Amino acid sequence: MQQSPEFFKKLMDLSNAEKDNTIEQKIRDLVHIRDSQINGCGFCLDMHVKEAKIHGESELRLYHISIWRESTLFIPRERAALAWTEVLTKLPEQGVPDELYDRVRGQLSEKEISDLTFSIMAINAWNRINVAFKTVPGSADAAFGLTKAGLS
Repeated sequence: MQQSPEFFKKLMDLSNAEKDNTIEQKIRDLVHIRDSQINGCGFCLDMHVKEAKIHGESELRLYHISIWRESTLFIPRERAALAWTEVLTKLPEQGVPDELYDRVRGQLSEKEISDLTFSIMAINAWNRINVAFKTVPGSADAAFGLTKAGLS
């Protein structure tokens, strides 16, 4: 933030624009958490779990995000978003399988897939910044209003 303020501002602008996209907050929370789990970003995982809790997400569903395939707690639309998150975060050598794209397209419109893709891009960028600079989980709770999650 201090060394590259112009880039930081642009990434903040992308993240702020994400709040007005076609993907509902509940799914954006799941995506941010799953992506942060995959990337091993403690700061983002901590922040997005707290945000999800503030947005009304149940604790059991939060515990089940890493096992979403086996869990019965997620609806098909959420499963599609989580599958899309995983494939775009891990990017297989052969690209996105047509079968997965078709499955996601069965739950999300083209516009929703596009908006979700930008959300995934943004959280991946934040994960990489916070992993690289070893941002301490919980260190921005007061600044982001996350203390009201009651998870400190």
